[in-house]
Amino acid sequence: MISYLTEDNLKDLLERYRSLGPLPGILLTFLKSFIPPLPTIVIVGVNAAVYGLWLGFFYSWLGMVSGCLVTFQLVRRISGHPYLEKWARHPKVERSMRWVRRNAFGYVFLLSLFPVGPFVVVNMAAGLAGMRLRSFLIAILFGKAIMVFYVSYIGYDLERYIRNPAQIVYVLLFIGASLWASKKIEAYYTRERGQAQNQSHPDKG
Repeated sequence: MISYLTEDNLKDLLERYRSLGPLPGILLTFLKSFIPPLPTIVIVGVNAAVYGLWLGFFYSWLGMVSGCLVTFQLVRRISGHPYLEKWARHPKVERSMRWVRRNAFGYVFLLSLFPVGPFVVVNMAAGLAGMRLRSFLIAILFGKAIMVFYVSYIGYDLERYIRNPAQIVYVLLFIGASLWASKKIEAYYTRERGQAQNQSHPDKG
């Protein structure tokens, strides 16, 4: 299914169901919070190409924020389930939990700025860690707005990259920089948390 989600196939899909209005474009970005392999950059870019820059941006932003919010609320309600408790012990999730408890708003906002990253882990970790709904919503609203806009801008003017393929290098560099930056953020919050724990529990030997 993931291999089917190419730019051309998604455009055909959205055009075929154009009679449903914005629902197909909103639904695709909504599902991103539940199906991690969905290509965020492709989906958001196609929405902008099909619906126009501003409507495409709004539909993508609305779907993505809604998906994040639903995931967050579901996890908060069933946080005591044995499966989730076991999942929370996974090393990658434990690191995310430490980030949230250290600086919840900054953690969610900063990682929302990147078009690639562990979106599902971010939302679930925030819910498991007991982050306040208001803080989570504000961080997601603004972080996703910035990310969705610049991806929509690229997708809206995609012909420019077709006419001048060399500019694709900048897009690839941006994606690589996003991955690198998210790893740096992860390392920063993990290190800060570790230092705080060491100061709270100094060796007594």
